[in-house]
Amino acid sequence: MLKLCYRHAFVLCGLILMSWTTLVAETTVLGNARASVALTRFVQAVVDSNHRVQAARAGLEASSALRDAASRPIYNPEFAFEDENLGRKLRLFAISQTLDWGGKGKARTAVAELDRLVAEMEYLDVRWMVAIDLLNGLAQYQTGVERNRLAETRQQLIEEFAMLAQRRFEVGELNQVELDLALLASTEARIRKAMTAADLAEARQAVYRLGPRIPEAQWPPLPEKLPEVIEQSADPQVLVQALPGVVAARHRVDMADAVVSLRRRERRPDLTLGIHTGAEDEDRFFGLALSIPLPIRNRFTHEVTAAMAERVQAQQLADDAMKMAHASLTSAAERYQLSRSAWDEWEHTGRKRLDRQSEQLRQLWQAGDLSTVHYLAQLEQTIQVRESAIELHEQVWRAWFGWLLAAGQVDAWVGLK
Repeated sequence: MLKLCYRHAFVLCGLILMSWTTLVAETTVLGNARASVALTRFVQAVVDSNHRVQAARAGLEASSALRDAASRPIYNPEFAFEDENLGRKLRLFAISQTLDWGGKGKARTAVAELDRLVAEMEYLDVRWMVAIDLLNGLAQYQTGVERNRLAETRQQLIEEFAMLAQRRFEVGELNQVELDLALLASTEARIRKAMTAADLAEARQAVYRLGPRIPEAQWPPLPEKLPEVIEQSADPQVLVQALPGVVAARHRVDMADAVVSLRRRERRPDLTLGIHTGAEDEDRFFGLALSIPLPIRNRFTHEVTAAMAERVQAQQLADDAMKMAHASLTSAAERYQLSRSAWDEWEHTGRKRLDRQSEQLRQLWQAGDLSTVHYLAQLEQTIQVRESAIELHEQVWRAWFGWLLAAGQVDAWVGLK
């Protein structure tokens, strides 16, 4: 029996994912843009083992079980037996059944089914959120590696500069102030290196805490080529309406309608029919019984009023979810386009100019055409520009991941099953 239950749960999850994949395929706007196979497998492994995803899956299975429970009859038959021998001999057999006169069972099933649909959307939303958190963590980690590498380069350049400054001081080409400045710059470079190493460790833990401790060497890099600038060829309304959060909000409105119907049906009293037979002394008897509650002291009108107010609340929240989803999609697309344009400009012009400037600065200082103060200031400026470029690269990826989430294209780009 336990194996059968697990089998049904796996079939349920498979059907849910198949239906959602079909829905996403109808609204995808990515064309052939996809993540690498290694990245897809890594994200899939982490998402499947994540505790939040497993908790959401358990909640979905629980809501499915509650839907099945709601579809069962509300009332069971009752059996009574009485045997009495006090001056007279009485034996009585009775059976009764309360009837769902108002259709409460059908209304309960409708509410439970809509609750299951909400849980399904929440499960999918959790999967997407964990996937995006992981991708952002990989972007942060990759940025941390590059910044740590740049910090090592800075430390190496400054230490070489300090050694050259020491030699030039010994032959009288530099004064004590310039030498001290070079040594202070070397100390600062070591401090910067320690700080970037700490940031890298934090980025590493951001990935580890989302799932199993897959060795760092097996973490896939993000694609070398950034996705193309998003073209608004698809109707934003279609993308937004397919988002799990928006779909769940609509289901909550439908569920609130179903709850109003249920509360109204619960006001209708259910009658109970009974049959009894037996014998008293030597006389046998047979009888029928009918009972029905009288809604005199409590007519259950306040429950209906509360359900109607909750329906208004659900509708307002659904409208707000739709509005917020539209705003998120628009801002995410603009953010990616702006950051991607800035990155393209850096790739085409900034990187080459910076490489030339770094080499020219070193030659000018060694030739004595540039003072130590100006050399350090301009060298630090070039390094800061490189740091800004590295941070821009992470920002572009984060903007892309934000757009995937806002447009409902997470599964389409990552390729999650």
